Amino acid sequence: MKREKLEKQYSSRSTVVHYGADILDSEEYVKCAECIQHGNTSVREHEISVALACVNIARHLPLKFDYRALVRGSLLHDFFLYDWHDKNKNVDNHALNHASYALRNAAESFSINPIEADMIRKHMFPLNLAPPKYRETFILTLSDKIVTIAETLNPKSRKKK
Repeated sequence: MKREKLEKQYSSRSTVVHYGADILDSEEYVKCAECIQHGNTSVREHEISVALACVNIARHLPLKFDYRALVRGSLLHDFFLYDWHDKNKNVDNHALNHASYALRNAAESFSINPIEADMIRKHMFPLNLAPPKYRETFILTLSDKIVTIAETLNPKSRKKK
C-alpha cells in the first residue's frame, strides 16, 4: 500500500506522535508548557492542537502533503519560548515578531527542512506580508487561526482574574 494511503489510515494523534516524537520529548519543547498562549491554554497545548488540526484538514483534501513537515512545522510554529503576556519581558510587537523568534529557536534546537522553516516563518500570513510558499504552510496558517479562535472564545480557556 502506498505511504500516502497508510498515513490516512493512522489517527491524527498517531501521525503527530510518529513524526513529532523527538520534538514532543525534548527538554526545550517542555518549556512551551510553561508559557500561556490564549486564555489558559499553554503554547504546547496550542501547538499540539494546531498539529492535529493540520493533519485532519490535510487528510480531507485531494492533495499530497509532506506529513512529516506538516507535523513538525506546526509543532514548532510558536516555539518562541517566552510568555508574551508578561509585560516585564520587553517583547516588542509579539504578533509580528514571534515567528522570527520561533524559527531561530527551532533551527537551533532541531533539524528543520525548508518546508518547516517556511511554515514557522510565514504562519501569521497575512499579518506578515510574505505569502506561504508551500501547501503545508497554507494548511498551518488556516489551522492556527481556527484553533486560536476556538481557544480564545472557549469560556473554559479564558484566564481567571
